[in-house]
Amino acid sequence: MAELIAPTGRLHSSWLTARDEWQPGAHQDGAGLRLVGDDELDSPEGFASWVERLRQQSDRSLPVGEGRVHATHWWIVDGETYLGAIDLRHYLNAFLLEGGGHIGYSVRPSARRRGLASWALGEVLLKAPALGLDRVLLTCDDGNVGSARTIESNGGVLEDVRSTESGVKRRYWITLNDAGHSHSLMAATRTVAS
Repeated sequence: MAELIAPTGRLHSSWLTARDEWQPGAHQDGAGLRLVGDDELDSPEGFASWVERLRQQSDRSLPVGEGRVHATHWWIVDGETYLGAIDLRHYLNAFLLEGGGHIGYSVRPSARRRGLASWALGEVLLKAPALGLDRVLLTCDDGNVGSARTIESNGGVLEDVRSTESGVKRRYWITLNDAGHSHSLMAATRTVAS
């Protein structure tokens, strides 16, 4: 059964296997790969160092690099198998407001079309109010029909479609206290749990 866990060095081997399913240089939203050089991840020591940076990014008492915001990272796993990643950015800077949003997620190619992204998004939306958020922005590439469905199934309301420095983005807002949204969360949780 799928669950969200904090990043951990014990899944190094499974994470590497998942990484190899992606096209070289492909962006994995929500994975925090911009915090590390790709060559560091092959060694257990480099991987452990990156995992620690992911964990520290949620600590608001620590500074984050220029252009970054504090974020909490989770991995989507089934037992000891890494399936994907999701993060919750604690606040927005100009770049995230334009085309990145509060939440980013990615699911390894072999684990797609199982409802994992929708389930994980629903779980993270339940955690967002603890950060003082009453609504969150999510974005996806205009042509990413699967991600648009994931966002919409969790209560996303399309604000606009705009050109950004990283391409044409669909921008959705999810109000966290919307009664219809709670129903969507329950449906998404049932889909993965069964």
